[in-house]
Amino acid sequence: MELEKLKDPSIDRLFDAVLLLKTREECYRFFEDICTIGEVQSLAQRLQVAEMLKSGHTYTDIARITGASTATISRVKRYLNYGADGYTMILERLERKQKK
Repeated sequence: MELEKLKDPSIDRLFDAVLLLKTREECYRFFEDICTIGEVQSLAQRLQVAEMLKSGHTYTDIARITGASTATISRVKRYLNYGADGYTMILERLERKQKK
């Protein structure tokens, strides 16, 4: 499992820090300091790609709307289908939150 390769005390510390963020504004402030704008945009793009794949959009539509390459779309699809279920978990939570 790739998760075991990822586990590291410094990554645990990063995730602990993220879990302490309480508002969207705090997220903007923290991610602006810790990531480049391009890195944050890439993360957001991958989430958008995952949402669109779950909704049944074609690669062509996803690439046109998000600007993601077919390689990125394919990678997201692979993790969506065969990964650690992180995308599925968070997409379900976002959907529940949106319905409230």
